[in-house]
Amino acid sequence: MAHTDDQTVLSDKTFVPQVHPKPSLADLLTVETSVSIFYSYARELQLSSLLSDGQAAVSIFAPTNRAVMALARKPHQGPAEPDEGIQINDDEYEKMSRENVKRWVSAHMIPESPIDLGSAESHPTLLEGKNISFTPISKNDGQGPMWRRVTLEGGVKILQMKEASNGVLYVIDGTVAPA
Repeated sequence: MAHTDDQTVLSDKTFVPQVHPKPSLADLLTVETSVSIFYSYARELQLSSLLSDGQAAVSIFAPTNRAVMALARKPHQGPAEPDEGIQINDDEYEKMSRENVKRWVSAHMIPESPIDLGSAESHPTLLEGKNISFTPISKNDGQGPMWRRVTLEGGVKILQMKEASNGVLYVIDGTVAPA
């Protein structure tokens, strides 16, 4: 029996497709149009390989397009610089933009899945020095899934949760600020 990426060859003429019980994070992000801006930024990065890696276990907190559009400074711009009058060439600007995007996307990804949203501990993100912690919603009746009963820093709510073969996608109504 020979194997290819998506099929198993039983004989010279018989193919049986491999069945994956859940889509990958990349698959979920592709079809979840409400987070397409986040996914567009994430695809620019080498760490995007985690999104389709079957061996990965990642929790992604993907901001909605509305949340990204509401940012005063977009992810590629990074934090406000004290002296914005400095002139840089196109290559330096491109490099700085890539680094800003990497920091921003990494701040929305926790390299473990599943995570305990109800624990008091904070969870380190892929951005070194940045953690995400969760706060119980005070008007919580204790009903429903845990992701509906907590907020992230700054009161950011989790709107949806979708399980993937290599992690969990949480759609959030705000953004995580890089450290």
